[in-house]
Amino acid sequence: MEAIEFKTRIKNGIIQIPRKYSQKVGNTVKVIILTEHKSKHVDMIDELLKQPVKIPDFKPFSRADIYDRS
Repeated sequence: MEAIEFKTRIKNGIIQIPRKYSQKVGNTVKVIILTEHKSKHVDMIDELLKQPVKIPDFKPFSRADIYDRS
């Protein structure tokens, strides 16, 4: 397998391969898409680590509470 890298624009859902690579590319290729736009997906764990929820009178579990087997 050979890797070829180039930048292009997707037009109507079609990725056009530059002419200089068209002879090297057969009928079957593996496509990996790397976008230049950051995903708008929000990871809730990351958000909570950045801005934890403050709960009045919150008391974390003690070690004894965590390992209590009763």
